[in-house]
Amino acid sequence: MASIAPAPPSNDTVVPATPLPKAPGSSASVKVHVIPTRDQVRMGRKATAGKGFNWTTLIAMIAFHVAAVGAFFFFSWSRLAVSAILYILAINVGIGMCYHRLLTHRGYTVPKWLEYLMTLCATLSLEGGPIFWVSTHRVHHQLSDHEGDPHTPHEGGWWAHAGWILFGQSLHAQTEALARYSPDLHKDSFHRWISKYHWLTIVTSGVLLLGLGWYFGGWRNAVGMVLWGVGLRITIGLHATWLVNSATHMWGSRRFETKDDSRNSWWVALLTGGEGWHNNHHAHPVSARHGLKWWEIDPNFWGIWILSKLGLARGIKTAQYDPENPRPAGS
Repeated sequence: MASIAPAPPSNDTVVPATPLPKAPGSSASVKVHVIPTRDQVRMGRKATAGKGFNWTTLIAMIAFHVAAVGAFFFFSWSRLAVSAILYILAINVGIGMCYHRLLTHRGYTVPKWLEYLMTLCATLSLEGGPIFWVSTHRVHHQLSDHEGDPHTPHEGGWWAHAGWILFGQSLHAQTEALARYSPDLHKDSFHRWISKYHWLTIVTSGVLLLGLGWYFGGWRNAVGMVLWGVGLRITIGLHATWLVNSATHMWGSRRFETKDDSRNSWWVALLTGGEGWHNNHHAHPVSARHGLKWWEIDPNFWGIWILSKLGLARGIKTAQYDPENPRPAGS
């Protein structure tokens, strides 16, 4: 996890949060807000690795991976279906559509009740509450592939993939420490509350799967439902999200000359619902649409489009690729 440490005196730095004027050639605007360096939360390998393992996180990760392996001894089509549905709710609706494109970059707006419902879906992923996730991602955009980036492959491919969450002090429930990076969320009482108790949805889903599984099929079905609907589903979802942090900064194509190593990866896009078009995203971070060509599949944006047709999503910001002027927004 990210950890807190004093920062040396320096000039103010920039973190995504409030809108600036739209950049030429893009309908997506760039978001920044100024954070004094002394107030920053120190992230990255240099700041956190020396603090040793976060044993709570490490033990939890081992337990979920063991559960994921165990799930294959309890296979059934119904358990696979339940796992797939929960995966879509957690990773596509929750992480991609909500935490990333809605809460972090404000690429569109929805009614508050729907924003809260989508946030609950995101907490099913075991990726923390909204204030932690959004703050960490805004720091990533601020310092992408430079010192202080929470998960850059410059500090090792494994570090970027999973190592970064296994060291240092966990910030999942420390809403005050992270509030400076996400003041828009911190002023919302629901987002503060769910950021502290983000684990409740996973526990609730596990209890429901256990009870319903037992009722409809006995103890073996109960155990199988938990292993598939919680253990394996969460483990696959974590690695899918982590691949955006690692693989899409290491392998793939670059359409835009951004100031980082972001890449477009079709196979990561398949796993994550479109989050793998990462170079497109770093070039146009506020765009709710990441797939800029017809063949760049982007199911998370399709979900936003469906919400718009239902009258539930408004103010959708979308970048358009201009081959004659392929510049990142703000360049």
